Amino acid sequence: MKVTVVGAGAVGASCAEYIAMKNFCSEVVLVDIKEGFAEGKAMDLMQTASLNGFDTKITGTTGDYSKTAGSHVAVITSGIPRKPGMTREELIGINAGIVKDVTQNLVKHSPEVIIIVVSNPMDTMAYLVHKTSGLPKHKIIGMGGALDSARFKYRLAEALESPISDVDGMVIAAHSDTGMLPLLSKATRNGVPVTEFLDDEQQKYVIEETKVGGATLTKLLGTSAWYAPGAAVSVMVQAIACDQKKMIPCSLMLEGEYGQNDICLGVPAIIGANGVEKIVNVTLTAEEQLKFSEAANAVREVNGDLKF
Repeated sequence: MKVTVVGAGAVGASCAEYIAMKNFCSEVVLVDIKEGFAEGKAMDLMQTASLNGFDTKITGTTGDYSKTAGSHVAVITSGIPRKPGMTREELIGINAGIVKDVTQNLVKHSPEVIIIVVSNPMDTMAYLVHKTSGLPKHKIIGMGGALDSARFKYRLAEALESPISDVDGMVIAAHSDTGMLPLLSKATRNGVPVTEFLDDEQQKYVIEETKVGGATLTKLLGTSAWYAPGAAVSVMVQAIACDQKKMIPCSLMLEGEYGQNDICLGVPAIIGANGVEKIVNVTLTAEEQLKFSEAANAVREVNGDLKF
């Protein structure tokens, strides 16, 4: 099992670290455009192998995609954050160009690869990979829902004052502050609905704090988070590598599911050796369905800025 991670920044390096430490694949290849950067990150990580007890080989390369050949899974983290004064169209144009180029290089050397998209705006970048890669839809997965659900469970455990292992819940729809849909109606503590423990004010707090989870960290850190995104990716890669058939919320191409077509949005899915094994249709309340549709409309508007 060979895994490629494109982008050796904080998120990409965390992806490589968590994947390597779980010891389920033989090699992780880090790719970056900055000269020597991926090689340095790979060397630094390899020097933790004896300390952390893993045998996964980590290598780095500056833009040489031939070294990614035969990858079973590839993770795309590359792209730039939005800068002051930059329009959304400018950001999408730059990141779309990067993601499209990376995708073409990955598929050229690994035609059977399963691609996990992390680059933002994530739902739109996943849609772009669908439209330009030539890969079947079950081989393209956007990461957002796995991360958002982890943040939801963190806030639920905080509000419940419970161990996080007691808590289950998921977030669907768009990977954005306004489009995210934490499914409070489905969240439980050891099988008991969390609504039996939390009052209306607490429930609202959990939902709102989940939706601004990324922005909160950016404000505190001065940059995007990386530990939780890296861990979320590693869970998805392991589900594929080990054919775990795990149910993970992720951004997928919808063709009628949840009343949507020709759009990538976060929905629960069974993830295994073939990538997306099955999209799980969850019954939503009328309010949840409305919010899901609103999120879809917002993502379509962003998709409209893409130029293939």
